[in-house]
Amino acid sequence: MMRYILAGILVVMAVAIGFVTFQWYQVRYGGEAYGAPFTLVDQNGAAITEAAFRGHPTALFFGFTNCPEICPTTLYELDGWLKEVGGDGKDIHAYFITIDPERDTVDVLKNYVSNVSQRIVGITGQPDKVGEMAKAYGIYFKKVETQGGGYTMDHTASVLLLNGKGEFAGTIAYGESPQAAVAKLKRLATEG
Repeated sequence: MMRYILAGILVVMAVAIGFVTFQWYQVRYGGEAYGAPFTLVDQNGAAITEAAFRGHPTALFFGFTNCPEICPTTLYELDGWLKEVGGDGKDIHAYFITIDPERDTVDVLKNYVSNVSQRIVGITGQPDKVGEMAKAYGIYFKKVETQGGGYTMDHTASVLLLNGKGEFAGTIAYGESPQAAVAKLKRLATEG
């Protein structure tokens, strides 16, 4: 019984965090192009700018390839959600932007993302440029030292949704129900 209560509390907390995040982004960025100009590279080494997020609905997730749980789970789920949306979501473009470009080179990112999805495109670049881009999109990230001299990254775990004009259109919180995530992507696809 205690497990069900704890699971219920965790679900309510995840929904509440997603709602608060959505409200904050909506107040801060609603009705205008989101983020700022940037020039980085995709997983194939080609230059990519904010123009890639215009003209079609977009899903963005910021993470890193050495992430033990949240990033691979979110990428796998995002790929599944996009498949479930089906043809209605064919115009949605999805991107995984590293917040650890020191380790996430083009080759590392391509291998990592392509093992999960053929639809999601990885983005990396110079550390200072990636940091500027992430901050412009309201993403929290911080290098956290670990024992033994290594490090991990603490970061925002929500998927950001942008409409065809590049305006903020919502979030999908980590741990949000698959039904809610798919409904948000379907709405994004129809509002384009």
